[in-house]
Amino acid sequence: MGLLRGVARTAVVAGTATAVSNRVSRRQANRWASQESYAEPQQQAPQQVYVAQPAAPAAAESGDVIAQLERLGKLRDEGVLTDAEFSAQKARLLAG
Repeated sequence: MGLLRGVARTAVVAGTATAVSNRVSRRQANRWASQESYAEPQQQAPQQVYVAQPAAPAAAESGDVIAQLERLGKLRDEGVLTDAEFSAQKARLLAG
């Protein structure tokens, strides 16, 4: 019984540490990105122009939406996305 409790406690601690580490990494990446946006214009690379691709057929879009929803659900389950972020992205996907 003591061994099982120790294993469970270790799993909880490891899971918590992973979640905290991921959150710290995301925040740090966001800070670096915001600092780079304030960099001097001479240091920035020239802007590239992207051409919009034509829309895929409707049948492929429905499968793609399902795949994207599954990925969003996985990210939410892993703690990368909050419930609010998940809901916002889900609404955006379903709205088309």
